[in-house]
Amino acid sequence: MDSSRRYIVVSAPGKRSPFDVKVTDLLKEWYRLNSLGQSSEEIKNLVIDRFVEIANGFSLKINMNSEFDEISNNMRLGASEDYLVSRGEYLMAKIVAGALGCEFLDAADCIRFDKNGRHIKDDQHIRDALESLKGRRVVIPGFYGSKPDGTIKTFSRGGSDVTGAIIARATKADLYENWTDVSGILMADPRVVKDPQRIEVVTYQELRELTYMGANVFHEEAMFPVWEAKINTVIKNTNKPNDPGTLIVSESPKGKNPNIIVGVAGRKDFSVIKVEKMLMNLQVGFVRQICTILERKRISFEHTPSGIDTWSVIIDDRQLRGQLEVVASIIRNTMSPDLVVTIPNMALIAVVGKEMVHTPGVAAKVFLALAKKGINIRMISQGSSEISIIIGVENNDYENAIRAIYGAFVVTSVFNPFAKGFLRKFLFKCSRLLGRLRRSK
Repeated sequence: MDSSRRYIVVSAPGKRSPFDVKVTDLLKEWYRLNSLGQSSEEIKNLVIDRFVEIANGFSLKINMNSEFDEISNNMRLGASEDYLVSRGEYLMAKIVAGALGCEFLDAADCIRFDKNGRHIKDDQHIRDALESLKGRRVVIPGFYGSKPDGTIKTFSRGGSDVTGAIIARATKADLYENWTDVSGILMADPRVVKDPQRIEVVTYQELRELTYMGANVFHEEAMFPVWEAKINTVIKNTNKPNDPGTLIVSESPKGKNPNIIVGVAGRKDFSVIKVEKMLMNLQVGFVRQICTILERKRISFEHTPSGIDTWSVIIDDRQLRGQLEVVASIIRNTMSPDLVVTIPNMALIAVVGKEMVHTPGVAAKVFLALAKKGINIRMISQGSSEISIIIGVENNDYENAIRAIYGAFVVTSVFNPFAKGFLRKFLFKCSRLLGRLRRSK
């Protein structure tokens, strides 16, 4: 193992095949059955067999029965769902530590949450826990930590990424390697665009825009600890370790991206509430009143395109929870606008790239690509940073819009490998022929 890799954070075992079940999901089902007073022995045995198989693969003699006896006893004593679900990472870290000859450090002893379940930034506490192991290589389970009373608290799903980023920041690491099952971050969703290009280098700011709009290779919360500490992150493929992956940096070197944009991402199922009111710009507090209505309904919004006498709010349908017309009715009845229009079934697409600000004609290129495909743009928004252009289209146009934008920006090779070889030989023969002609003169 590379000696520079000092700290290893592991996740629970995932799927072995498309039809397999992740260990975390098995543990959640175990807890569900247990809380209903139903037998969970079958699920428990599946989990035990999984870890025994992994330990045997490393030729390790770990007494899994004693580990699971302790887990079962804690469950009888009323252990939480977070405790049981976190045992996937806990046991996997123990196995990996044994296989690599490293020290094991329980995340409960270094990752802290407050009594309300909010993560506490305490890098010194982490450093103290690691220094007590006298400089040895350490394996730490991801995904969880502990509250002041010692109870286990987990991050959201995929939270091992967050643990790794926190450890990287606390130890002032030179690099955070995030190993997953893909060879880096792609410029577009491969379910929509066939064989999209890999992003070689992306900034944290650009990645923040992409992950917010649906690119989910790297846990969104994992960005902030390493971004704050200006630590580079590389996304690598566990199954293809020689693949270059994607490097995430604070500031990208100029000239690394030949495509102007770093990626295009989006999500479906948004709704728009459009409010019109003559002389709105002179009515103090008009927009605040709309925001207060949304706040009382506990609804957050995504974007707010506006005009002189119009103001629109774009809301994720998951936030609305079927209340689109209810909210529109409240605005009509309490604010007396000239018109309130609701527009459901909207998709948002983000075209992202820091180089866009220095490149004329980017927006025109986006709009022309969509016009050629007959796609109507319902909304346009660009923030002051000019790092992204957000457009709204109908849900039904979403996939075609993504493909059109990607195709307009991505530099693709004109020739396949066979054609390139043919062209190289053709040019070589031409150069020889020209040489003969010169000599004959």
